[in-house]
Amino acid sequence: MNPLRVGILGCGNFANKHAEITVSFHEQAQLVAFCDRNEYKAREFEQKYAPGAAVFTDHVSMFQQAALDAVIICLPPYGHSDEVEYAAKNGIHILIEKPIALTSEDAWRMVEVSEQAGVKTQVGFMFRFGEAIERFKALEAAGQTGQIGLMTARYFCNALHAPWWRMRDKSGGQVVEQVIHMFDLLRYLVGEPTSVFSRQENLFHQNVPDYTVEDVSATIVSFKQGSLGVIYATNNAIPGQWINDYRIVTHHLTADFTNANNALFTHTSQPNNPVTTIESTKDFRQDLMQDFINAIRTGGETRIPLREGAKSLDLVLAARRSAESHSEIRL
Repeated sequence: MNPLRVGILGCGNFANKHAEITVSFHEQAQLVAFCDRNEYKAREFEQKYAPGAAVFTDHVSMFQQAALDAVIICLPPYGHSDEVEYAAKNGIHILIEKPIALTSEDAWRMVEVSEQAGVKTQVGFMFRFGEAIERFKALEAAGQTGQIGLMTARYFCNALHAPWWRMRDKSGGQVVEQVIHMFDLLRYLVGEPTSVFSRQENLFHQNVPDYTVEDVSATIVSFKQGSLGVIYATNNAIPGQWINDYRIVTHHLTADFTNANNALFTHTSQPNNPVTTIESTKDFRQDLMQDFINAIRTGGETRIPLREGAKSLDLVLAARRSAESHSEIRL
């Protein structure tokens, strides 16, 4: 079976990881095209990852001329336009980074056109593929955890990031652009929420030009069965470190996640509260890519189709509306 012909749209810094992973799947996927509005960026990727691949400065030309099977879309939130529609209409399968849009309307339009076209889609919520997350999900599916009562998650970093990231109208804010990973895990493990209340403030970067996003936030998410989620974040923690960890309390289990790969599960309904240790160094981004390829090859479903990306976007947008209105938002 010939390798899938893959293109990358958006050749910024984060696209490097996707390119590296795609190259590692050389028997299953081959990079054949790069596209960026700045030609020199696309040319750099071509020279580094796939010498001789086609280079484009607009996605329409790439989709029409490169004979792609799949595209990896690594555009910043404000950079999305009609690339999903064009890809879908050309029968090109789509792996897209989060957040998939800045508005719910744009996100659900993407869902509609991709589902109508029948292409496979995958959103880059890679933490769903973490070893510890998968082990917890399996216990939950087997009925061994019992009801989840509480999940807490934090996202701590300290960086100015790219200039566009600091501007709310271009990134959506820290909760929308970064912490959405935590909200997605909350949905994945606990279920669909019924309400959200959030406070979001810029306390530490008021004197930084064009810094209009929040740098501290705290959000409470409620669920139909009474479960609660608490997600808190800041962009003024330890410089050079990106910390995301989670705690889950269920009827039969307390889970302490250092990250998506590593956790301690304390079985609180068993004698002497035995502890299961999960340790892994696997690159869950590779699992995300393999899942995408498998869905294309078999006609099956990906773990994180665009519909999931739209739902998680709706949740963080509701959190932002709550912070702006200082009120609880019913979902």
